[in-house]
Amino acid sequence: MDLISEGIEKVRAFELSGGIWADGRSVAAPRIALVKWLSELNDKFYQIYVNGRYGGVTSETSQRQMIVALPASLESAVRIDVFGVEAEIANTDFSDELDLSPVGSGRVKIVLLRNQNLPVGATAQIYFDNGTSEIDYDNPVNDEPILIWPVWQDKAGLGLSRFGVSDFGRDWSAGVGFGKGSFGQSWFGIDTDTIEWVSESLGGGVYKFVIKVTDEKGYQSSSSETGEITVIPSARPAEQVAISSFDKNTNQLVLSVS
Repeated sequence: MDLISEGIEKVRAFELSGGIWADGRSVAAPRIALVKWLSELNDKFYQIYVNGRYGGVTSETSQRQMIVALPASLESAVRIDVFGVEAEIANTDFSDELDLSPVGSGRVKIVLLRNQNLPVGATAQIYFDNGTSEIDYDNPVNDEPILIWPVWQDKAGLGLSRFGVSDFGRDWSAGVGFGKGSFGQSWFGIDTDTIEWVSESLGGGVYKFVIKVTDEKGYQSSSSETGEITVIPSARPAEQVAISSFDKNTNQLVLSVS
């Protein structure tokens, strides 16, 4: 990945309104923003990513501003990133290679490795302590048990699936292929598959999560615990900002935010 962030500074975003009423009030915003920045990269194009997703690319190397679409819901802060790119990859979308989640989203992501030792029919449940340091094993936080292998064909490896039912008589049976999984995390350094679970929005605090796997006969594995995870939710964006007063002596404005 050849995205360049060094040399780019003072990134600013200005939400644009849909127009002005006769009394000077702005029309409701159509959820677009003008993004401006300064850059020392004079021979690069620029890509903008909104909450980690590709938002567009400049049309020339001298361009230092661009209008991008914003999420329909602004319940949490929006993250906007600007990167320099070479001309030959200017139109390449790198969203899947970036980890640019909104800062302080208040959600936790748990990644579970689908090891081939896990049996067909196994399910996983996730528990947490709700910030109390005491794991609640009676109430899993996932809505439904997570199927490790939704279909038996997902099992892969010699002797671990139904022999001869896949292409060329192998017993791979639609297992994850090279470049399609998490590289180097499985046996012999080959690709493997992962399961990702994302929590609902959590309040600020320190949490610990536990994963347990249960097979078809009801036997449970031992607990696999995460470390302590600190959650810092982002501030909700202000809907309106007004000037309450101005102090001439200190040259300071007092703002009213709602």
